[in-house]
Order: sequence, then structure tokens, then C-alpha cells
Amino acid sequence: MTNPLLADWDTPFKLAPFDTISDDDFAPAFEGALAAHKVEIAAIADHAEAPSFANTIEALESAGAALDKVLSVFFSVAGAESNPAREMLQRDFSPKLAAHSAEISANKALFARIKTLWEARESLALNAEQQRVLMLTHRGFLRGGAALEGDADARMKEIKGRLAVLGTEFTQNLLADERDWFMPLAEEDLEGLPGFAVDAARAAGAEKGAEGPVVTLSRSIIVPFLQFSPRRGLREKALAAWAARGANGGETDNREIAAEILALREERAKLLGYGSFADYKLETEMAKTPEAVRSLLMEVWAPAKAQAEADAAVLTEMMHADGVNGDLAPWDWRYYAEKRRKAEHDLDEAALKPYLQLERMIAASFACATKLFGLEFKELDVPLYHEDCQAWEVTRGGEHVAVFIGDYFARGGKRSGAWCSAMRGQAKFPEVQGPVVINVCNFAKGEPALLSYDDARTLFHEFGHALHQMLSNVTYESISGTSVARDFVELPSQLYEHWLEVPEVLAEYAIHAETGAPMPQEMLEKVLGAANFDQGFATVEYVASALVDLAFHEGAAPRDPMAKQAEVLAELGMPAAITMRHATPHFAHVFAGDGYSSGYYSYMWSEVMDADAFEAFEEVGDAFDPKTAKALEQHILSTGGSVEADALYTRFRGRLPGVEALLKGRGLAAG
Repeated sequence: MTNPLLADWDTPFKLAPFDTISDDDFAPAFEGALAAHKVEIAAIADHAEAPSFANTIEALESAGAALDKVLSVFFSVAGAESNPAREMLQRDFSPKLAAHSAEISANKALFARIKTLWEARESLALNAEQQRVLMLTHRGFLRGGAALEGDADARMKEIKGRLAVLGTEFTQNLLADERDWFMPLAEEDLEGLPGFAVDAARAAGAEKGAEGPVVTLSRSIIVPFLQFSPRRGLREKALAAWAARGANGGETDNREIAAEILALREERAKLLGYGSFADYKLETEMAKTPEAVRSLLMEVWAPAKAQAEADAAVLTEMMHADGVNGDLAPWDWRYYAEKRRKAEHDLDEAALKPYLQLERMIAASFACATKLFGLEFKELDVPLYHEDCQAWEVTRGGEHVAVFIGDYFARGGKRSGAWCSAMRGQAKFPEVQGPVVINVCNFAKGEPALLSYDDARTLFHEFGHALHQMLSNVTYESISGTSVARDFVELPSQLYEHWLEVPEVLAEYAIHAETGAPMPQEMLEKVLGAANFDQGFATVEYVASALVDLAFHEGAAPRDPMAKQAEVLAELGMPAAITMRHATPHFAHVFAGDGYSSGYYSYMWSEVMDADAFEAFEEVGDAFDPKTAKALEQHILSTGGSVEADALYTRFRGRLPGVEALLKGRGLAAG
């Protein structure tokens, strides 16, 4: 029988036939597709005719279609619905993929053809997009080590292979720690917890096979517990487990893995002639240099720290008034911040949450896309990899645009966090293909599922990434959608969060789960008024993580990353009651792969732009202004990586922004 992963998919929109795919299909499909791609690469490199854009660059663009198909399915399920078989396959596939990529980068005959085209580029009569693809291909091969010879060439292959193994181990260790830990709660331990948190704890207990409710390390469960539980000892125990992920000793400890990853990255950069890994990594980003990144982060750090210290003093007084002596601790902050929010803004998370039903927030995110870009969403009945998943066809003017898949609920086999990926990217070459885009989140289940305001922002954030994929309109898949500079990729996602705060959106879609009543105007005003609440805390925990990431990669790799982390935090004067958002042993952004390594700052770099970009709508007095929305799609969302990011933003806004809009948006501006 034909392996379903390698067959032609005669399914609606050529979606993966998940109902016919088993774990046993992945390995033979992978090996077969990998072998086929090697044959395709050899044919391009050894082509008898002189190199042309068509027989070299376009041939590379269309090669590997079978491998892409297999891997898009595998990595989607491996991240969102892991099991021991898939974890074993991931450990097997990762080094093989790294070796395959290294072989392509080191193929001297192939690079010679690309180099010939690059040197003759002025005479090739290429259009702007083709010129861009040629430049990126040439640059990618150079940065991949194509010009290295001898021992350096061989060592680069070894480094890439080892980094792939280590990244997979880091991810799986973190998942194991998150999956295996839970804290049983006695009935009296539920005191102070709102109904939604109790329901989530009971559901988590049922999933874990426990006799009663539990706290797990799912953010959607542990954060409400830290916010509402008056039991300080249990808060301390829960936060300690959250902070210790990847640092518990034994087989799942990530500290030595992190040290080896940093050393290998430094060696890789120096083989390519760069002073540091940060120099190498940032060369292709908007920031360009470590100095530019540090300048931005420190410009935000000072006002954020000042605000956090002022807030800490208030929270400490509240804690002392409760009869708890001593210093405010990290496991106290969220509890007293929630009390303060209720007191100062009369905004109670427990009262707010029934208005933020998951299904209503999904509908709100779709409705905003309809108003802004004319997109329509129709639910599909198709097989998917888990019963929790939902799928929609996305159309515009009756024409197919994309398929969107949402996988929203936390479960044991899903890695933590939230992300967007394309199971198939948009392209017009070698044939027209619409994207298949997936958003994965970790919200607590419930009947109905209720979100915190941060959860709702996360939903809008990931859907902003999805729009970047769905509205892409380029020829070549290698530059479609989110294939842009890392410090630009968060602009569409962070910008889309702003529409959640548009009063008319909340007024229409924030409907009480039990009564069906719309959110009262008074509560709506409180929600919007409290938007900047506790931004000192949020900004400090984020910027500290970004500065530690930068310090890891700026100079010589630290032999002891934990000591380096402590050194950086001490130099910053990190407030004692706040921890890094992502400490080193569970800093998956940085160590699960190269994606955000030396690049965690990019959320803030993008936020500088998103704060300024939304002002374009505010300046015309309409969050759904058609002309501004059209410009946003034309210059940002549809262009992928076909043009340099700073040029795209300047086309949209007429200039590049400063940090002022960000500080204003976070309530950290002076005065």
C-alpha cells in the first residue's frame, strides 16, 4: 500500500489525511522523501547546462516538495500532540535533517552555480522578487558555510548536527518536566480560587488520573492559582516547580545542554569569520548589531524598573497589612497585584472571565479580519490530528484564500506556550497554492472555555501571525508569509492585539457565558483603563530575559550559563520579587533551536513598530479605516520577505518609529 504521507492527497484543499496516517508511516516516508530530495539536489548541482535562474534557483525552490509535506505533518503533531513514539522519531530525524541541510550548504558544485548567477545578476533581467530570492539564496549558502574548505567545512557539519540533537533534547526535557509535575489540592486548598480556576484544576486532575483537583505547569492553570490562592506556601511550591523546569537534575536537566549549545554557536560564528554569535545572527535582522539591541532594551529597562520598584513598595504594604512580614517574594507578586487591580480599578479577573468565552473571542478575531481585509470564515468538517482542533476555509470575494486550523486547549502531550505555523506556505511557483495555517495555544478547558484577558490577547496575537501567512501574495514560498527578519515577524502579531482593545469589538463579542448579557460599559471602561496595569512587572521580566539572551551570545560563550545569568541580573539590579520570564533551563525560545537565539529582543523591537503602526489608524479616528487597512496589507502583510523590513515599514508609515510610542503604550512614558 502507498504510504499516505507520500501519496497525492485527494482531500479537500489537499489537506493531510490525518485519519489515514499512523506513527508507523513517518519513518519510511521521511527516509523516502529525504532520499528523493538528495537526488533532486544532485541533479541541480550537476546540471549539464550553464546555470540560469530557472535551472538553479527556481529548481531549488521546487525541490523537496515531498520532504516538506512529510515534515509539515510530523512537526505539527510532534509539537502539539507528542507521544513516546513521536519523541523517538524526533530524536532520529533532527540530526539527519541537520546533516542533510549541511550537505546542501557544503555542496561546492551547487554553490558555484549560485555564485555564478550572483556575480552575473545585473545581466539576468530578473524582476525585483527574483533578485531578492537570488540574494537570499546566495547569502544563505554563505552563512551556512558554503565557502568553507577542509577541516572547517567538516567541523561546520559536525556542529550543525550536534546542535540539532541538543535542541531536540532541550525541548523534550522541558516537555517532560512540564508533563510530569503536578501538585494535588485538597478541597480546602481551593479556598479563594474562582470557579473557572477550580474547574480547570479538576479537569487537569482528571487528565492526570489524580483523585482530585491539581495544579499543573500549564500557564493557563498555574498563573490563576498564583493570582488567587491565599495559601502562600502552596504558591511558593507551585512557582518553585515552574521556575525549576529544566533544572531538576537527572536526565531532564537542561543546564549542561545550554552550555554546550552556546559554545557550539560561538564556534560556528567564528568559523564564518564573525566576532561573536550575536554579530552573526543580527547581521540579517533590522537591528543589525548587538549594540543597537542593547540600546533599545536599556532605554526601556530604566523606566520599567522604576515603575516595578514603585509597584513593589505598594504590594509589600498590602502584604504586611495581611500580617505577612518580611520581603515581597516572587510567589507573592501576582497575588497582591490581582488584589490591587481589583481595589484600584475595581476589575476582578473572576468577574471578567465569563465575558471572554473562547468561541466568542475566536469569532471576534475573525470579525476584525473581515472588517479590515474582507476575509470570510466557514467551518470545515475534515479529519485533523486531534479532536480539539477546528478548521475553517478562508475566502475573500468568493475566492479561496487559505485553510486555518485552531488547536486551543492545553493537554499533556503539547509543549507549552502558543505558536503559529504553516503546514503549507503560500506560493505561485511552481504552481499556485493556498496556505494551510495553524494556531496552537494552551488554554484551560471548560464548559464553556473561558479566557483571561492575557489569554484573549494571546489568541489575537497568534491570529495576527496567521494573517501574515494567509494574506501573503508572493511568487516563491521561500519568502512568503512570515519568512521575514526575526525582529519584524512579531509586528503583524503584536499589532493585531490592538483590535482586542477596540471598544466596539469588546462591546459586541464580550458576552457573559451564563446570562448572555454584553459586557457592561462600566466594566469595558475598567478593562481598557487597566490595560497598562502591572506593566512594570511585565516589562522587567521580559527585558531581563532579552538582556540575558544577548549577553550569552555577545562575547565568549559562558562555561556556566547559570552564573552568567546571575551576573547579568545583578548588574541590572533585578528587583528581588520578579524573576526572568524565561530562565535559562526552560528558555525554549533560545535553546530549542536557533530561531530566537540572540533574538528574544525582537518582540520589543517589533513592539516599537506595532505601537506606532496602530497610531496610523488612531490618527484617522477609525480602527477599521479601509484605506489604512489596505496599506497595511499591501506593504506589510502581503509582501513576505520580498523586500527589506525597514523599507516595508517606511512604505507603510513614511518613516521608521522611535521608542516613544512603545513607552506611551506601556504607560512607562515620563509624565
